[in-house]
Amino acid sequence: MENHIIADPELTAADRAALLGMARATLAAHLAGRPLPPIPGVPGAWLKRGAFVTLYERGALRGCIGHIAADRELGSVVQEMAMAAARDDPRFAPVEPAELALIAVEISVLSEPVRLPMPVEPARIVVGRDGVIVRREQRIALLLPQVATEQGWGPEAFLAAACRKAGLLPDAWREPGTEVLAFQADVFGEPGEEEQGRRDG
Repeated sequence: MENHIIADPELTAADRAALLGMARATLAAHLAGRPLPPIPGVPGAWLKRGAFVTLYERGALRGCIGHIAADRELGSVVQEMAMAAARDDPRFAPVEPAELALIAVEISVLSEPVRLPMPVEPARIVVGRDGVIVRREQRIALLLPQVATEQGWGPEAFLAAACRKAGLLPDAWREPGTEVLAFQADVFGEPGEEEQGRRDG
C-alpha cells in the first residue's frame, strides 16, 4: 500500500513505480550474485535526492539504510541503499535468497533538511510530516517522519528518541551545540507493504 507523507512535485507515479521495480530487481540480482539491473530511464531517477530504503518481512522491519545528502542521482542512491538494507543494517542478519518472496520494499525520498533555530521549538515539528536529524560533534541520528506516527510520539518525544539514537541524553536537543534539522519525505511502497515495524533508518 502506498503511503505518501509528502509528494515530491518532481516525482511522478511512473518514477515511483520504476524506482520500486529497480529496487526489487536489485535485491534479486544482489542475492543471486548476478549483475545489477540498469538505472531506469525515467526522469525522477536522475534527480539529486537523499533516500532511504526500508525492507519488511511479513510486516516486520527487516532492514533500513539511507543516504541523507542530495548529492547523487536518486536511481543510484536507491539501488545502493536497497543492497545496503539487505546486507548492512547492524540490527539484522543479512537477507537470505529464500526470504526475497517475503520481502516488501519501501522508499523514502528526502527533502533538503532545514536547520531549526535555537532554542528549538518542538511545535515547529509536525508529527507525520517532518522527520528529524540530530547532530552534535561526531554523533548524528535520523528518524523518518513516519516513525513518530507509528510510535504515537509527540514532537518532544520524537526529538528525545532521535537524541537517544545518536547516543546523546534525551534532552540534548535543548542544549547549545546540538544541531536539529527537519525534513519531509515522499514515502511509497510496493502493494501489500504492511504499515508496521519501526522505520527509523
